[in-house]
Amino acid sequence: MSEAWRFIQSGACSPAENMAIDEAVLTAVSEGKAAPTVRFYGWNPPTLSIGYFQKAAEVNTEQLEREGIGFVRRPTGGRAVLHDRELTYSIIVPEDYPGIPRSVTEAYRVLSIGLLYGFQGLGLDAKMVQLASEEEKQKYESLGSAACFDSPSWYELVVEGRKVAGSAQTRQKNVVLQHGSILLDLDAEQLFRLLLFKNERLRDRLKEQFSHKAVAINELKRLQNQPEVDLQEVEISFREGIARGLGAELAVSELSEWEKELAGQLVREKYGTEQWNLRR
Repeated sequence: MSEAWRFIQSGACSPAENMAIDEAVLTAVSEGKAAPTVRFYGWNPPTLSIGYFQKAAEVNTEQLEREGIGFVRRPTGGRAVLHDRELTYSIIVPEDYPGIPRSVTEAYRVLSIGLLYGFQGLGLDAKMVQLASEEEKQKYESLGSAACFDSPSWYELVVEGRKVAGSAQTRQKNVVLQHGSILLDLDAEQLFRLLLFKNERLRDRLKEQFSHKAVAINELKRLQNQPEVDLQEVEISFREGIARGLGAELAVSELSEWEKELAGQLVREKYGTEQWNLRR
């Protein structure tokens, strides 16, 4: 029998709200106030998020303002992501939940199986590949790009050798939080305008490498002469895929009043502040 999880569709929220809600749910799950939760959300305005350890100096803040792009630092690792034409997901579950490995990399594999099913449900030949070694991971990172889809994890979701999902994970309060981007469309030109580089030549080289390694769903659809998909189709496929991957029933739910109150506090005191977002 499938375990009952909460499924929450938040719609498009502000950058600070999105990160605050993820943390509020994590805290609620940690304190036994909420069941394991899958959340789907979007971004208003389109937003550049950076990883917890990333330097804010890598971001062109003036360009963000010119283009009306939001900005937030995530509580998870990884690199910069431009959130616009995408479905963002979060999976929040206790560390001791049955079937969740203690290892971060193995937990990533388990929690990402549902994403694999989601891509396959859209007719894409997605695969999960394991990187060969720490040396290979370091080789990718040494290229110096601040863009998240340029930075592979131990297990990667790929279609025809190109990365199709960018995810990051953190563990706090005995709870695993994994969230990530499922791109319908990708504007590499805009992403690289929002990041700072030593010179234009380096920017162009890294942008070209990025374009060869990352791809969005609708670009793949166009390459395969298939109809493009919209957000609703993607949500349906990934809700079914994640439920199957987790062996869980995703019951439609909403944030509790307690979670909403905590999220509001986290916006005011953390994710909406320069102290958090520009801390590095």
